[in-house]
Amino acid sequence: MDSERREPPRTEEGWYVLHDLRRIDWDAWREAPEHERARALESGVDYLAEHEALADVDGEEGASATFSMLGHKADLMVLHLRPTTAALDRAERRFEATPFAGFTERVSSYVSVTEISGYLSEEVGEGIENVEDTGTRNYLASRLYPTLPDAEHVCFYPMDKRRDPEYNWYDLPFEERAELISGHGEIGREYAGKVTQIISGSVGFDDYEWGVTLFADDPTEIKHLLYEMRFDPSSSRYAEFGPFYFGRRFAPGDLPALLAGETVPADDGGTDAEATEHGDEEATHARAAAVGGSGHGHGHDGADGGDHGHGSSGDGAADDRPDGTSGGDSGGGRPSRPAEPPHEEVDPEELARELGSVGIDLDDHPETGYILLFTTTEDAEELAEEVDGLRSNFEHYDTHVLTAVRADAGRSVVASLWKNERAANTASGFLSDLPGAEDGRGAAIERASDDEDESESAAGDGHGDDQRDGSGDGDQDLRDELESLGVYGGQPHGEDVHAVVIYSEADVEELGEAVEDLRGGFDRYDTHRSTATYEAEDGSRAAVASIWETGDAAETAAGYLSDLPGVVERAGEESGFGTMGMFYTVKPDYREEFVETFGEVGEILEGMDGHLETSLLVNRENENDMFIASQWNSREDAMAFFRSDEFRETVEWGREVLADRPRHVFLE
Repeated sequence: MDSERREPPRTEEGWYVLHDLRRIDWDAWREAPEHERARALESGVDYLAEHEALADVDGEEGASATFSMLGHKADLMVLHLRPTTAALDRAERRFEATPFAGFTERVSSYVSVTEISGYLSEEVGEGIENVEDTGTRNYLASRLYPTLPDAEHVCFYPMDKRRDPEYNWYDLPFEERAELISGHGEIGREYAGKVTQIISGSVGFDDYEWGVTLFADDPTEIKHLLYEMRFDPSSSRYAEFGPFYFGRRFAPGDLPALLAGETVPADDGGTDAEATEHGDEEATHARAAAVGGSGHGHGHDGADGGDHGHGSSGDGAADDRPDGTSGGDSGGGRPSRPAEPPHEEVDPEELARELGSVGIDLDDHPETGYILLFTTTEDAEELAEEVDGLRSNFEHYDTHVLTAVRADAGRSVVASLWKNERAANTASGFLSDLPGAEDGRGAAIERASDDEDESESAAGDGHGDDQRDGSGDGDQDLRDELESLGVYGGQPHGEDVHAVVIYSEADVEELGEAVEDLRGGFDRYDTHRSTATYEAEDGSRAAVASIWETGDAAETAAGYLSDLPGVVERAGEESGFGTMGMFYTVKPDYREEFVETFGEVGEILEGMDGHLETSLLVNRENENDMFIASQWNSREDAMAFFRSDEFRETVEWGREVLADRPRHVFLE
């Protein structure tokens, strides 16, 4: 008999977690007078909204969300994450003090704390602030301080590791446990972008050893993930599971609709009846809830970090930052529309001109029917996280076109484009809550019909082949044209690649070391393709190019790339239009010839209208991997070059000297 005492892996803890499961007393609810039900609903909406907005901790840290549970086990689940047990206890007791709680009965609860363990990193237990590798340090922080994903469905269950005579997890050597967990994690990583998880430890806190909370838009992906994991030895031999709870997330303002058996979430922008029933104050609370504590959470994702044995199931998207800082939490619900939108109606031409001055061209967004523009005193970089949180919520609406933040002449401008005024009025309430928001302006714009667009294009309105058609898919038209030239246009058939490039004045050796650290964190995400340091052939500049499978992941990565040493700008910010030639992998025998040919093309470019600058940059780790960064005043200026005979000849020549197909990604 092996009597050796196993050394337990060290752990580190983050936020405390409460899953509060409630059943509605439907008999009492039906029998209660209408005024009592109205009072209960008001208190319930207030409580849920305030806690999702983190008003109970003065907007500092944590997260909350509410779910409608399917099946007989519970009707509601309120999920809280808080930095202290005192804050968690206060959130629990305050619910009991509401009139709404009187119509509920607690059927279960679960107390735990977010956890990482020594299976994830040998440095766990020494304080993540002391972890040497930047990527690892940021990743560990993301596991301890997670954002609640903005996904429709949730699955929660507790679990243990088996301790029976044949299969005793705790008698296994560390190396064997670590190997089992690693294999289990490989399954989870296959579900990156489909299922996101939060793992919390509960030894000494509750009846099981871990709590697992899974989030997904497609509920069958949760089923597929767990089904596949059941066949893995880490589960089939060593896992014991408690009860499973499954439900759908809803916004606090939808509580009345939920209890009335109506559709939840409500239609885009909330309902007029909701605002009427609960008054302007309740609508404001619901709006705050939809923001959901933006900017106070931390992203999460990655490989397995504890005995629970579940692997990565995040996607590295905008709300789940690879380094663990928050991109904002959208709250997951549809907001109520404020009674009076807090912006002033102005002349649409004036607003369109102002949009153009900050680099947003309405011709690029032909589906726009209403413009919103808010100026703030907040620094644009600081404001970006808040706007990321709003955008993730807005993108749930088919009426949303674009929301972006720009720095302009010492101020920050947030532009939000919508297909109709009603949706824009709802968004206006969110935008007015941004830090430092001063004045908001809006304008309805009339777009030409498809026939008018076609006739204008035929008459030569200055947009040439880049004129958008009635489908609003001008980007695809441009890509199709490049495709006919044998050039990759960023999103070819069956593939989706997104890139971020930043330029740096730092010493290239120092920059390269920092990029290696950052890449270590990025590599934990299945959406990451590559990140590398490039240097101009003449040594005049250095750049970092980061390639991702999704636009959200690329935007998320941009936040961390901007923190690299000596960053001076991001590609596409220097001009009205930027193109970046990527994946120019040259056959080694042709490398010198490729560089010489680039010099010849560069001379042609210098004489072209609208051309600002073009540089050839080389991967410091692979001299045959290059990209060409080219800056133009406008898309049409760039396309004039792509249509030229000189460019066509270069493309034909490139077929012989390149190891794979040339590809271009456009940055605007």
